[in-house]
Amino acid sequence: MKICFLVPSAYGMRGDTSAVLNLATELASRHTVEVVSVKRVRESPFFPVDPRVSLRWLVDARPGVRHLLPRGQMRTEMALWRMLRGLRCDALVTTRPGLSVQAARHVPRETVRVAREWSRPAVPGPVGRFYPKLDAVVASTETTREEFERLLGESGGPPVEVVPDALPPGLWPRSRMDNRIVSAGGRLLPGKAFDLLIRAFAIVADKRPDWRLRLYGGGPEEKRLRALVGQLNLHNNVYFMGTTPDLRGEFAKASLVAVTSHAETPGMTVIEALGCGVPVVGFEGARGPGDFVTHGRDSVLVPRGEGEVEAYAAALLALIDDERRRMVLAAGALSTAAAHAAPAVAARWETLLESLASKPGRKGAR
Repeated sequence: MKICFLVPSAYGMRGDTSAVLNLATELASRHTVEVVSVKRVRESPFFPVDPRVSLRWLVDARPGVRHLLPRGQMRTEMALWRMLRGLRCDALVTTRPGLSVQAARHVPRETVRVAREWSRPAVPGPVGRFYPKLDAVVASTETTREEFERLLGESGGPPVEVVPDALPPGLWPRSRMDNRIVSAGGRLLPGKAFDLLIRAFAIVADKRPDWRLRLYGGGPEEKRLRALVGQLNLHNNVYFMGTTPDLRGEFAKASLVAVTSHAETPGMTVIEALGCGVPVVGFEGARGPGDFVTHGRDSVLVPRGEGEVEAYAAALLALIDDERRRMVLAAGALSTAAAHAAPAVAARWETLLESLASKPGRKGAR
């Protein structure tokens, strides 16, 4: 089977990009796999691409590159339309609602068309109108599945399945749980609430000054966060580690992983922590770590609301002071991570795509 993944950019540092490349790598051992990146924003992809996976881009958006068409959006839409109209593959997996809508409109019906979704669409109108033409929607969590079933229920939309994201194939580093390090990773954006984490860690550092917080990632919030570290006099306790394509290797050096996201689903950050056998400390509520972990088994989840900074700090301190509990949660993390193993996730995708391809009435169905 020839499987094509369509992504906005395979060159950036995003968790969903990492998840797609992990899945593509595993599938490439048994299928012909191509990743089509709508835009190329840098010289080479941030995450490594397996040589068995074919990668191409439609629009070169690197700084300084000149184009015949001056308008960026028009140029992108024309390139995307041409690619979709001429696409020749057995299955196309799109990874953004905007791309999925275009696939529903322009990709030939003999191609299996699946929308991969991580969160509810920002503009639901086009989704409700065009998604019924797709063959399936695959959500990463039960929360996302429920959102899309509600959205598509009245329009007679395609089936909505749940398949988790895949961890990178191969051996994983495992934390020894003996370093006095709390790690956090992701783009430094307001929705990640790293400022809340820093304020909570100020309370931790006051009581346990031998513990350190390492922040991995970059983004527009970095300057403000560095200023906050200075204001709280945390220069010896909070470290900005920069970006890394090997976040799992860094998480394996930690004894806890902190997740404070408010607006974004922190999927790969949580999953990679679990894969290293590191407990997660996060917040309760929809679209949070609770979509991936179970409180008391592999993580600790803190209620949101009044006093949440103090409550988060108290949760960190409780685990810092209880090594036995950390080790129990670490074992639970490894057990939970098994569901995200690349072979298991890829097998679920293969079963789904083959069943869709063989449906009666589809051209070429067996």
